[in-house]
Amino acid sequence: MNSSQHYPIGSTGQKWSDADKLAWLAMQSVKRSYQEQVLSKVLALGEQFTLEQYGALSCDEAKYPLYALKSHNWQPTKQIILVTGGVHGYETSGVQGAIRFMETKAQAYAEHFNIVLIPCVSPWGYETINRWNPGAIDPNRSFYQDSPAEESAAVLNYLASINADIFAHIDLHETTDTDNSEFRPALAARDAVVHDNWSIPDGFYLVGDTINPQPAFQKAMIAAVEQVTHIAPADDSGKLIGVELAQFGVINYATKALGLCAGLSGATYVSTTEVYPDSPLVDDENCIIAQVAAITGGLDYLLTL
Repeated sequence: MNSSQHYPIGSTGQKWSDADKLAWLAMQSVKRSYQEQVLSKVLALGEQFTLEQYGALSCDEAKYPLYALKSHNWQPTKQIILVTGGVHGYETSGVQGAIRFMETKAQAYAEHFNIVLIPCVSPWGYETINRWNPGAIDPNRSFYQDSPAEESAAVLNYLASINADIFAHIDLHETTDTDNSEFRPALAARDAVVHDNWSIPDGFYLVGDTINPQPAFQKAMIAAVEQVTHIAPADDSGKLIGVELAQFGVINYATKALGLCAGLSGATYVSTTEVYPDSPLVDDENCIIAQVAAITGGLDYLLTL
């Protein structure tokens, strides 16, 4: 199966023009509230943590302010932990899991680490349930110098401004059925290429860094998540999303070369979570709990070093 089927925008064999991208943008609509579902929860944490606005999206600065949370007792002797969510706005549990971690677990870990949390990198994407930003750019392929995605550039500028020498970075994501039904066909149409679709893994898995995989760190996270939800089995080819399994529940990607959020720093320990919210075995709450378990499992491992 491939994603070369007809997409309602563009001409077969031709990359999207600016007019095509505007036509795609015109098809998008707000489906949920960033203010109600995300911002209100983040602002409510302003007493427990240091709340910092690091920008706003140019499409509507008043509607889409960008916020980060930092642990209060910031000390230069502590190592810095970065947690990011909502790089792809449609991946709900990444955003809600990041917030839940701060609401329920972060204070205890702040005794040992400096914690930085960016809960919703792409608020327009969150509201429109979208992988791309308004310019039809994927923020999670745009974490590099002179980034074309303002969401990614804002994160990079913010981390540079606080001089964050990151020790560990956990980036929270989902793999959904719409990856094959919508987003990969759109990508194929935008770039005038053919993409082979993969079987969507039924369960949780992790993506490590090919160059710096840190298998023990990944294993600890999987073990923690396994206590609250099921781990995705490999497909018949021994792969997850077309990539060879590195260990149970873990594949590796070239995070820096691909411009992924997980590759934005020189962190020693890096992992991208992938929850499957469309599984009949889970619900929204279970997906959020799995994201929190991944974070705490990773941090518990780091505390043993």
